[in-house]
Amino acid sequence: QVQLVESGGGLVQPGGFLRLSCAASGNIFSMYTMGWYRQAPGKQRELVASITVGSSTNYADSVKGRFTISRDNAKNTVYLQMNSLNPEDTAVYSCKGRHSATSYESWGHGTQVTVSS
Repeated sequence: QVQLVESGGGLVQPGGFLRLSCAASGNIFSMYTMGWYRQAPGKQRELVASITVGSSTNYADSVKGRFTISRDNAKNTVYLQMNSLNPEDTAVYSCKGRHSATSYESWGHGTQVTVSS
C-alpha cells in the first residue's frame, strides 16, 4: 500500500507554468501505475495524464503538448509539468496510484491549481 501527498499547486497567470509533485510512501512505488486527475467546480473528475510502470504515458486531449507526466522511482514521486496554463485548467488536481498486479488503488487529497489574471 502507498499513501500519496500532492504539492506544487497555487495561483498562476494565464500562460504560466507549474509543476505538481505527488510523493508516495512505502517502497513499492515502482509497481504502481500513476495518474493525475482534476476536478473543476461543477464538473466531473477527469483523467489528465497517466504513466505506467514501464513509463508509457497517456494524456487527455485538452493537455497534450502542454503537460508532461514523469516519474522518479528512486524518489517515489510522480510529477506533472504544466505549461501554457489557461483558466480552463483551474481545478483540484489529485494523484492516484494503482498497483499493477493487485489493482489496489490509493488517492491523494489533492492540490488546488488556479489560473487567473
